[in-house]
Amino acid sequence: MPAEEGRKDTMTAAEHHAQSVAGAAYAQAGVSLDRGYEVVRRIRDDVAGTARPGVMGGIGGFGGMFDFAALGYREPVLVSGTDGVGTKLMLAFDTGIHTTIGIDAVAMCVNDVIAQGAQPLFFLDYLALPVAEPQLVADIVHGVARACKESNCALIGGETAEMNDLYAPGTYDIAGFCVAAVEKSEIITGEKTAPGDVLLGLASSGPHSNGYSLLRKIFFKDHDYDVDTRFTELGETALGQALLTPTKLYVRPVLALLDAGVDIHGMANITGGGFYENLVRINGDLGYEIKRGSWPILPIFDLVARLGELDEETMFNVFNMGIGYVIALPASEVERARQILAENDADSYVIGQVTESGGVSFV
Repeated sequence: MPAEEGRKDTMTAAEHHAQSVAGAAYAQAGVSLDRGYEVVRRIRDDVAGTARPGVMGGIGGFGGMFDFAALGYREPVLVSGTDGVGTKLMLAFDTGIHTTIGIDAVAMCVNDVIAQGAQPLFFLDYLALPVAEPQLVADIVHGVARACKESNCALIGGETAEMNDLYAPGTYDIAGFCVAAVEKSEIITGEKTAPGDVLLGLASSGPHSNGYSLLRKIFFKDHDYDVDTRFTELGETALGQALLTPTKLYVRPVLALLDAGVDIHGMANITGGGFYENLVRINGDLGYEIKRGSWPILPIFDLVARLGELDEETMFNVFNMGIGYVIALPASEVERARQILAENDADSYVIGQVTESGGVSFV
């Protein structure tokens, strides 16, 4: 989101002239100040719609402000996360669909910080592109704002950088940064996780934003399909659109569990590295036994495995396989947790249990 650095609501005639001269010189290098101002105008309502208690001021300052004292924490601990979208961006370039990629940028950050029991507070985005075409930027930021609003996370600032010498026409990159907070006494560290705990898996929406270099290789290089190709497994949805399905946001359902006092022992966001790398992040001293067939594998993964001739271990080491988030909790809490998750539009499955040791295994 562009910052209106140095811009004023009223200017003298001399200031108008100076801005005009500077703008003309900058435009000769391929950067338009006027485009930046138009971008701010188009995204202002989306940004305002993400406001939450603690937000101070609006876009246009040198830094986004958040009044932490307004939230009433006693011993607050800040939890931060940053991420991008990876080569999933190339599907947006190829399809011309730019309204959902911002959701991915937010989700990749907020889904991480909630794993420690933290509540996302605010988010900043960084968007770099050759030309800040106002409608393109507005479409991207609309997705960012939509995800922030769903996660009760304020979009308090950001940057849009025009760099036509660095980025090729029709491309861009987006990354984000999230700050969350949790009471020191309520941090989920995974230390309480114990053998016999149940592993509750929350359904994913697809590959989320991981494994896209492999996906693109299989579909577009090895088999020469294009984004408009249709497969029976994907129904009426074209391949490119299916692969752009945005990353599922888990903030509301997970915080609903915490607010209800569910005894959560550990959590893992299933991102890059799939099951094998992420489950052991709950507690590396324990084992995680996964029951095959305990949840529906999404069609996109069956299709990838078939076309790529990939074995089970590879698939579970790269992709989320239909489970985007895992919660470890006592068996006595499972029924209540699943009811709360269902009330917050999150499908869940009992996918396995914690064991004494042994890393991740499948039975």
